[in-house]
Amino acid sequence: MVLEGNPEVGSPRTSDLQHRGNKGPCVLSSPGEDAQPGEEPIKYGELIVLGCCEEGGEETEAQRGEVTGPRAHSCYNGCLASGDKGRRRSRLALSRRPHANGVKPDVMHHISTPLVSKALSNRGQHSISYTLSRSHSVIVEYTHDSDTDMFQIGRSTENMIDFVVTDTSPGGGAAEGPSAQSTISRYACRILCDRRPPYTARIYAAGFDASSNIFLGERAAKWRTPDGLMDGLTTNGVLVMHPAGGFSEDSAPGVWREISVCGNVYTLRDSRSAQQRGKLVENESNVLQDGSLIDLCGATLLWRTPAGLLRAPTLKQLEAQRQEANAARPQCPVGLSTLAFPSPARGRTAPDKQQPWVYVRCGHVHGYHGWGCRRERGPQERECPLCRLVGPYVPLWLGQEAGLCLDPGPPSHAFAPCGHVCSEKTARYWAQTPLPHGTHAFHAACPFCGAWLTGEHGCVRLIFQGPLD
Repeated sequence: MVLEGNPEVGSPRTSDLQHRGNKGPCVLSSPGEDAQPGEEPIKYGELIVLGCCEEGGEETEAQRGEVTGPRAHSCYNGCLASGDKGRRRSRLALSRRPHANGVKPDVMHHISTPLVSKALSNRGQHSISYTLSRSHSVIVEYTHDSDTDMFQIGRSTENMIDFVVTDTSPGGGAAEGPSAQSTISRYACRILCDRRPPYTARIYAAGFDASSNIFLGERAAKWRTPDGLMDGLTTNGVLVMHPAGGFSEDSAPGVWREISVCGNVYTLRDSRSAQQRGKLVENESNVLQDGSLIDLCGATLLWRTPAGLLRAPTLKQLEAQRQEANAARPQCPVGLSTLAFPSPARGRTAPDKQQPWVYVRCGHVHGYHGWGCRRERGPQERECPLCRLVGPYVPLWLGQEAGLCLDPGPPSHAFAPCGHVCSEKTARYWAQTPLPHGTHAFHAACPFCGAWLTGEHGCVRLIFQGPLD
């Protein structure tokens, strides 16, 4: 609780705070709680970046208006294009730290705004500054919490950020180049995990900077709560959606909410950066559940709990499914050639000769061919030779990020129009889940590559020629 120097509940005096701050925060660990040497640390959960797939490489024949050869791709379905390196990666496991580094609110001070920089000069003291006017600010000091571990997420590559994330463009891939202006905050959010069972994880908007401070300027949305405390929202906000029914075969998308700096839950603002906050949702909390989605206005993260990951398919299971599908020797119904999904080990470059392709409107699977183009409807429009439906014709790629799958079901459905393949329940769930885009828009997208889904259902059942059907 944040108090204004109330000695009855053990709030330290200002002189005590200043003295403690000069020595730096006291870091303690609970007796018997730390992992022993050689012992695996307790895992709180994992964060997985949605849409970690980059479409690119060579210019395709379809883009040039030609259809004389296979389409080229450069995709990293399951990891970043440059590889998972250090704190910038496609997924991050959050485990119990050797020593607790969590913080909790301590005391609140009202000071003159010009004196804020001097008051926040102590790097060892975590604090949040709320600028109410040019002459008045409120500073909430935080103290060490030996019962929690803190993890920070943002665009900054500074050491205090545990998970570095960059913008994912709507069509898949990371936004790059000087013209790509990021909308993700350098210090976007923080997650505090209880060091004791049941290891509850809670999310808060904004993260502490290199000076251990969070600044909410005069234009930021902020307010005094009914109990006299302070709260606020970040510029572009941190949105969270908890799935209904958990992240399982029976899951359904939940409702998107906004999380405040203090972890309270609010309905969405009229636009992403509006100064007027939404309504407080008192019966919901900032506790992350298996399958919770976290949107940082440029990248969306999926939270998986250890128990939830036990229900997800493993990479070995996905490989077994690929081999089983290939063992059935599906055939192209026109060319009569045998089709086979390529091994993930070879990477994703240009589709090989046995690559299965699909007409995403009808789901008929073929080998690659160069006929049926309908130029009057677009460079990528083809007519299926079996049912005559006209639509995109794309190669099929098995989704390789197992944590995005709801169940270990067979790869029977593909997202439209990208062609990533997964189980039916996984495909239908993501096709029904709107993901935030821009200031107030929502679009369903492929979780493997981030491509916006099209068509009536966003996915299609694959129709193979042969024993698979």
